[in-house]
This record gives sequence, C-alpha cells and structure tokens, in this order.
Amino acid sequence: MAIDQSEVEQHVPGEFDVLRIKSDFPILSRTVHDKPLVFLDSAASSQKPRSVLQAMDTYYETINANVHRAAYTLAEEATNAMEAARSKVAAFIGATDANEVVFTKNATESINLIARSWGVANLEPGDAILLTHLEHHANIVPWQQLAAERELEIRWIPLTADCQLDLRNLDSLLDGVKIVSLTSMSNVVGTITPVRAIADAAHAAGAVVAVDACQSVPHLPTDVHQLGADFLSFSGHKLLGPTGIGVLWARKELLAAMPPFLGGGGMILDVRLDGFVAAEAPHKFEAGTPPIAEIIGLGAAIDYLNNLGMEAVRQHEMALTAFALEHLSNRFGDRISLYGPQSAELRGGAMSFAFDDIHPHDLSQVLDQHGVCVRPGHHCAKPLMRLLGVGATARASWYVYNNEADITALGDALEAAGEFFSF
Repeated sequence: MAIDQSEVEQHVPGEFDVLRIKSDFPILSRTVHDKPLVFLDSAASSQKPRSVLQAMDTYYETINANVHRAAYTLAEEATNAMEAARSKVAAFIGATDANEVVFTKNATESINLIARSWGVANLEPGDAILLTHLEHHANIVPWQQLAAERELEIRWIPLTADCQLDLRNLDSLLDGVKIVSLTSMSNVVGTITPVRAIADAAHAAGAVVAVDACQSVPHLPTDVHQLGADFLSFSGHKLLGPTGIGVLWARKELLAAMPPFLGGGGMILDVRLDGFVAAEAPHKFEAGTPPIAEIIGLGAAIDYLNNLGMEAVRQHEMALTAFALEHLSNRFGDRISLYGPQSAELRGGAMSFAFDDIHPHDLSQVLDQHGVCVRPGHHCAKPLMRLLGVGATARASWYVYNNEADITALGDALEAAGEFFSF
C-alpha cells in the first residue's frame, strides 16, 4: 500500500506557515478549560498530523493482515507498506541500507537491545562504559543493570555551568572504555552535544558509540554517518508519529555479529529440537508480530516532515527558541530561571525553567487552567536534576506547529500564575 500523495498535507518548500501547519493537526483545534489549546510538551510526545492518522486508518480499513507470513494479496500489501516505511526511515537518517533499521516498540527498548545484545556479547569484567550527565534514565538504567551483573565501570562526562559537555578530560575518560552512549540533544535543557567530536575520540580509543537521538531526529537534519555513530535510537511518538514504535539503527557488521535480543516467531531461519538458526538482520531482532500500523504511521510522519524540510524545521525552531529566551527573560527578569545554553544555536526547543519559587507541579496546574500544556517533574533525568540543584522543573517544548503567539501565551499564563500564588 502506498499513501496517495493527495492525502498528504502539501506545503510550499521554503515557506514555513505555522498557522497552516497547525491546521493539519486535528487536536490543536480543541479548547481546554474554555481556552485555546497551547501545546508545549512535544519533548514528551508530539501531536499527530491528519495524514498520519489517515495512513493508519487506511491500513486497518484496506490491508489489515500480518506481514512476512502469507502469500495472499492483503499480506503482501501489508508487508510492502511496512518495508516501504523502513526504507523511509533509513533515508531520513542517512542510512545506506534499510536492513540496518530495526523496529522496536520505543527508544528505551532500542537502548536495552544494544545493552543486552551487543553489551552482553562484548563487555567483560573491568571494562568501562562512558555516559554523560545529561542522560535520560533510558540511557542510564540499562547500563547500570549490565554493569552490576558483569562488574563493569560506568564513567560520566561532566557539564559546564551552562549545561554543555565538558570535554577537557575526554581522553582520560575514554581509557579502557568499550562503549560511549550519549544523547544528541538533552530532553531537559535542550543542549545539543558534539556527537561527532566525541565519536572520533571514542573510535580512536577503540570504543563504539551509541546515540540516543530521541530529541534530535525529530528536530534537525540527521545523518548517522556524519555523526560517526555506530548505533542510533529514536522513538516515533516524538516525531509526529504514533506511540508504540521505535527505531534502532546500527552498522550492518555490528548487527550481523550481535545475538538476538528476543526469541520467537519471525526472528528465525530454522528451528529444530536441539536449537535454532536466527534470521539475518533486521528480522532477527523483530520477534513476533510487529506494530504494523504504527510503522506505517511512522512512515507517514516522515513524509510530512520531508515535505516541510528538516532544515526549515531547524531554522523555525531556532528562531522560536531565540524568541522564547528573549521574551521570557525580558518579561520576568530574575523571577524566572531558564536552564541550559542561552544561545538558540546550541540547543533545541526543550526549555526547563523555575518561576517565582512556585513548585513546578503547582505551576503546571495553573497554566493548564489557561490552556497551556507544560510538563513538570524530573523528566526521567534525576541525576541531572541533582546537578542543577532542584528536585523538579517545569518544561516547555515546541515543535513545527508552535509560533511566537504560543510563547507569548505561556508568558501570559505565567503572569497569571504569579498573581494567583501571590495571595
């Protein structure tokens, strides 16, 4: 099945019309507490354009069948649609071979797959793993579990005062390291990390590099080879796609040497009473029935972003981030603390902040009364929260459907919250 391009929202290349883009997202027309919805939580999960919803509906309405298991027409069409989405993913991240793309249920599973397959096969007691202080729990806990089981050492790249990676001691940190696993963009403070520089140093030291690209792949052009990555993970639901679908990309030779992560149907070439032979990648890592509709939805999301142009997406978000930094700082002064780099060129559009000593959970509830959606909490990054000296922050994050009016609405809601808690 191929989506009829007449069903895909068309946008003029080079023209970033946010109001028109917003009209492509049905949920953004609703109100909350009788206020227009201002959605500023895309770092947690983005909204979905109509074309993604339609692509998934079309699968269920016209070609609903399991893949890779039958020769009848519906099954062939479903298989073709799923594999077409795999090719779209590969092209979107600059991969040269679609068979280097493994579908998982989310990026967390992708990182666990690396740890439990590559890690178990390659890491021995005394080996070291290098992480950073920016990491999401999904890129910490799997390595801590493995380290506890196999007597591995975990090291950390520290941060500068403005939440960038401090690489002054990188060479010594890399001594004895077998894998570096790092985020390409922080989900808390927006920092864009120098993945290529770290990858080059890691490779020179004999280590492989795994990149948690959940925040970067949806927001800026990505090329796995330019990054110097050996592994790269991301989730569909942060990229205008559905939940329940993640991606692991890895170099072909690594996938070929790695043992299966899960066992069952679909991942085998042969099974006998005394053992089994695994299929080749990517299928040996995709046991069981895959999330077919979600994979097709992810392909439609990539179509949508390609139509906008990822360079245009990045330019739009840098402009919006620069506006937010200036507007909120000028409007509130020392009443607001904006964490992370103060230059839009060094960060993405996830912005954690503290306001008027109001607890982030209380603040977000008042903002919700004004239709503004922000996320309070530790953002699955408790080690980073402790380094920032806070238990939680409020976080606003924007995407292709946000504009300066949404940032101004956030400011208006913060003003109202300040007045509410002043009594």
